Amino acid sequence: MGELVLAAKVTHVPSMLICEMPGRYYGLRDEAIAGHREIGRRLREQEVDTLVVFDTHWLVNTGYHVNSCERYSGVYSSNEFPHLIQDMAYDIPGNPELGDAIAELATAAGVTVRSHHVQSLDLEYGTLVPVHYMDPENRLRVVSVAAWCPWHLYEDSRVVGNAVREAIEASDCRAAVVASGSLSHRIHDNRDAEAGLFTISAEFYRQVDLRVLELWQAGQFKEFVAMLPEYAQHCYGEGMMHDTAMLLGALGWDGYVGAAEIVTPWFASSGTGQVNAVFPVV
Repeated sequence: MGELVLAAKVTHVPSMLICEMPGRYYGLRDEAIAGHREIGRRLREQEVDTLVVFDTHWLVNTGYHVNSCERYSGVYSSNEFPHLIQDMAYDIPGNPELGDAIAELATAAGVTVRSHHVQSLDLEYGTLVPVHYMDPENRLRVVSVAAWCPWHLYEDSRVVGNAVREAIEASDCRAAVVASGSLSHRIHDNRDAEAGLFTISAEFYRQVDLRVLELWQAGQFKEFVAMLPEYAQHCYGEGMMHDTAMLLGALGWDGYVGAAEIVTPWFASSGTGQVNAVFPVV
């Protein structure tokens, strides 16, 4: 039988990449990168072989979708931030059996999920950036789940997350799940964007984010789940925070009794609030 051994909510900001390059930004995202690498160390330490990523950069307007290719390879440039991510080569193994099982179990539970084996269906940077830092040797098999879900119900995303847990436990995998997306996500207005690469767009968003992290660290997930729809709406949660709904669906939803560990403290990026946090699997 398989096992879910690690769960996390992580950042994927593209400024992590440019801050590794010589120039004015060099080193300014070291904490975020170190957080990813620490999570990667834990994945290796716990002998994880499969990583399921809930990717808020994969937009889907209807249904739920899983990228279940045997292997993902290509060269990626971001159409959103081509000046920040360009010509990123990747060659990553997949786990099509697990992707298919997730879709089958979720669909049987009443939420239609389609598993795709389409070689031209590229990965998005919500998957590529965490994998780049957590698994630079491409040892892990990756399954990417679309989590930019603008017209979906949180209850359905809970079902998808629960199906991920069930599929893992019915497999022979030692797996981890990663919700890849921000906290608040009100990007700076265009005229402020260049100067605001390392700032939040409003103090309100910072304060709500910090309160959310307090709830996570205190294990108050019943309260967090109750506020999730309004939080995502009023603080412009990335992908409407369906990555977080899926993550909690895999962990037990509002009945989850773990307490989050903050690996990288809250930080601002281009107006948004970011964190790397690990959720104990209980």
